[in-house]
Amino acid sequence: MGTHVIKMPDIGEGIAQVELVEWFVKVGDTVTEDQVVADVMTDKATVEIPSPVSGKVLALGGQPGEVMAVGSELIRIEVEGAGNYQEGAAAAPVAAVAAPAPVAASKPEPTVEKPTPVAAAAIASPQRSATIVPREANERPLASPAVRKRALDAGIELRYVHGSGPAGRILHEDLDAFLTQPTLSTQSASGGYAKRSDSEQIPVIGLRRKIAQRMQDAKRRVAHFSYVEEIDVTALEELRLHLNKKWGDSRGKLTLLPFLVRAMVVALREFPQINATYDDEAQVITRHGAVHVGIATQGDNGLMVPVLRHAEAGSLWSNAGEIVRLANAARGNKASREELSGSTITLTSLGALGGIVSTPVVNTPEVAIVGVNRMVERPMVINGQIVIRKMMNLSSSFDHRVVDGMDAALFIQAIRGLLEQPASLFVE
Repeated sequence: MGTHVIKMPDIGEGIAQVELVEWFVKVGDTVTEDQVVADVMTDKATVEIPSPVSGKVLALGGQPGEVMAVGSELIRIEVEGAGNYQEGAAAAPVAAVAAPAPVAASKPEPTVEKPTPVAAAAIASPQRSATIVPREANERPLASPAVRKRALDAGIELRYVHGSGPAGRILHEDLDAFLTQPTLSTQSASGGYAKRSDSEQIPVIGLRRKIAQRMQDAKRRVAHFSYVEEIDVTALEELRLHLNKKWGDSRGKLTLLPFLVRAMVVALREFPQINATYDDEAQVITRHGAVHVGIATQGDNGLMVPVLRHAEAGSLWSNAGEIVRLANAARGNKASREELSGSTITLTSLGALGGIVSTPVVNTPEVAIVGVNRMVERPMVINGQIVIRKMMNLSSSFDHRVVDGMDAALFIQAIRGLLEQPASLFVE
């Protein structure tokens, strides 16, 4: 038997170190060739590291959250034959691990729809037993963020759930099996009023660490100010519904987002200083002709901002289709590094949860972010008459080092005029 050492691969693009996000194996596990053993993160993207050999895990080179240099030892595996490493001797050249295509965030378990009672009963097989597996109160079971959220929503304590995945990882199927046990479900429900003294410590690593660093950096460096404007979108909604009724089946359904993108594109022609990025170290403002709109997208692992490139050149439907594609890629952890960088201005929306007012954080090095709040029907006075109108607020933030308050207000007012008279969106 010999030892094979896998070193941290060179991901490319001049990256010298990466963050170890998650292990999918532990010491003593048997791995097979091409099995993913770990996730590492570079800037925004997470990369899966596969094993080039089959064997038994002897040692792990770091802990999740640790920053490791490219070329450092990642994992040791006992293999048949001589391997590529000898204790006390110079190591033979280590075969490079090809860096796979990056994904946007830590890899979640595949989404599994909640089964019917019949299907759930079929899942509860001897191979996926729902027998209670008690753990220590402070022990953190292995599970993806999606599994943890589903367990929280269902009132399930994960320490009682048997994990059938690698290294005891709890999968969606394990929750399905647990929920089929009547006594366990009843016990979980009846314990809702019981006193609790447990706590859980969650290390800030991976994508969550990157988000925290970027938000902290943005608030520390940017002189934020926000501006809120109320918009009557009644005519815009009538137009949107009309277009969807006429062309929705052949061209795709339109949401409000492509109309907002179009309004931003048109308004930016008059306010080019807002479609800009600011290098505060070099003290240089770059105004961009191209409008690359970052679309803030919430995924299971945190906030990502895929980029709608050259929005100024796209039609309503082409931009709408690209927004859907980018959002699905981000939520499915398939967005590339290129799709997650290079924006010149950001659009953020919480949809139906948008609230009345928000204060979005500028996505540095950009100097502006446009935030969309919830649409509501309200009585309004028009020409002395009380009428019901569809109203919506835009809550936008700007970098006061670059954008003056008057320019910000006029920019949002321009967007308001375009949306309230939607025909003007298409007048050149």
